[in-house]
Amino acid sequence: MQFSLEDIKGLGNIELLAKQMVEGFITGLHKSPYHGFSVEFAEHRLYNTGESTRHIDWKLYAKTDRLYTKRYEEETNLRCQLVIDQSSSMYYPEENFGKMRFSVMAGAALTYLFHKQRDAVGLHTFSDQLEIETPVKSSASHVHKLFLQFNEMLEKPKTQKRTNVASILNQLAQKIHRRSLVIIFSDMFDNEANEEELMSALQHLKHKKHEVLLFHVTDHHTELDFDFEDRPYEFIDSETEERVRLNPASIKKAFRQQMDSYYHELYLKCAKLKVDLIEADINEGFDQILKSYLIKRQKMS
Repeated sequence: MQFSLEDIKGLGNIELLAKQMVEGFITGLHKSPYHGFSVEFAEHRLYNTGESTRHIDWKLYAKTDRLYTKRYEEETNLRCQLVIDQSSSMYYPEENFGKMRFSVMAGAALTYLFHKQRDAVGLHTFSDQLEIETPVKSSASHVHKLFLQFNEMLEKPKTQKRTNVASILNQLAQKIHRRSLVIIFSDMFDNEANEEELMSALQHLKHKKHEVLLFHVTDHHTELDFDFEDRPYEFIDSETEERVRLNPASIKKAFRQQMDSYYHELYLKCAKLKVDLIEADINEGFDQILKSYLIKRQKMS
């Protein structure tokens, strides 16, 4: 079953929800005729001709018609850093804390998947400063604490908190000493940094040998397509409280062109740095997040 933001509204147990999301996603993968990747493959690698056949997983061969060998423990473990933007703009749309709720649940589902694969995970949240910092561990008690943190992020929203993505990523590049997969959830509405500073910060992470998966969290139909009713609105910046009165129809075409151009440039620049920038539309469900992570993990193996 594919979970959507609407499905989880009002449901309280984040840990149980994360488990249901991941188990449903894995079941869907196993039923699919496409065997390009699977959760199981995180614990296997392709057999190389000439190697000993002692570690070949024959059960997996029966399912896929391809030879895989089981990885040793040290080959399997990955260090993952979840980085979630907790600034005020992430609590849009206000009626359901949409972008924040989506990012928290996506982070929780990934955390459950990391634990299932025996990978270590740490959590950082930020606004214009680091808010939450946890160590990177794989123990059940540590993972349970992360789920409690996720819960608190939704129960205690941050109001009038600005964003400084570039500064935070530079700090993390200095703090994270061992090679990690850094997974970022942000709407990229940065009050301080320009695009050049953001690229420099991402390059800093890459220079430190980290892999980066950047989820650009959007409410696509309002934030990028600017789809509103044809009537006057008052728009309020949730981070600065600046107000603008206008009819969206009067600027919709120009707005969309500008946003398309900006994000096209951003995607190209990230591709040059070998940073995976992926739009995470909160209306599209969570399978997109889990699938993007598994593809990234397979590339790293």
